Amino acid sequence: MKILDGKKISNQIKEEIAVEVTAMKERGEKVPHLAAVLVGNDGASLTYVGSKVRSCKRIGFESTLIHLPEETTQEALLQQVHDLNADNDIDGYIVQLPLPKHIDEQKVLMAVDPDKDVDGFHPVNFGKMALDMESFISATPSGIMELLKRYNIDTEGKHAVVIGRSHIVGRPMSILMSQKGKAANCTVTLTHSRTKDIAALTLQADIVVSALGVPHFLKADMVKEGAVIIDVGITRVTDETIEKGYYITGDVDFENVSKKASYITPVPGGVGPMTIAMLLKNTLLARERHRNRS
Repeated sequence: MKILDGKKISNQIKEEIAVEVTAMKERGEKVPHLAAVLVGNDGASLTYVGSKVRSCKRIGFESTLIHLPEETTQEALLQQVHDLNADNDIDGYIVQLPLPKHIDEQKVLMAVDPDKDVDGFHPVNFGKMALDMESFISATPSGIMELLKRYNIDTEGKHAVVIGRSHIVGRPMSILMSQKGKAANCTVTLTHSRTKDIAALTLQADIVVSALGVPHFLKADMVKEGAVIIDVGITRVTDETIEKGYYITGDVDFENVSKKASYITPVPGGVGPMTIAMLLKNTLLARERHRNRS
């Protein structure tokens, strides 16, 4: 069993981007500028956005954090999105999810300029991705594909089972892995909460991507010997016996599944760091596109 070390690979990607940014500075060019909009004080969102800001600083990007109060109206948030669309200094930006319940997430995401949508959530980018056209690919699926490529995982003709059909991970993963190219060319089965007997499908799988958000859902008796296991789930589980009062775990029963897997991602330290690295890569791409048009 080998660990797919997302932390190590994400650091490699950040170093590669930092070299490009240094070259931009030496040429006197504008460096990439990433903005993040955070509404409210969700703990996980604060942690995630803070990590993005620190990563930007480390690799030489400009970054802007727009932190709005929980009671911000939908109209005010849409105005903020409009302002970012119009700001030529901003190459790409994200609206951190989840948003407060009184705000229509879909309406806000639809208002984001697709050319600045470095999260890859806008239908224009999703559609281009599905049609094999250049686009901003959602950072988590993009990170998983990069992890498979950099570890030279053989995916050609393999059976991949994706658990979860979200627009952010499950569906894009099923499309990307079925496309032509490196880390792709798979036969893909997309499963979800209404799928009957998921274990019968995962037992056939050469590659399992679990993006369900249910702690320890994937057990050792659900995977075959030598399978590649990608754990996208990340859940905070309450545990009063430890000092923090909780621990972070994924969808996979790591201790037991790892004994059968050929490759497996840990949680934390697997897919999570890759998500931030690919967001930065999308921002670099946005900067290149904008420069080519100017």
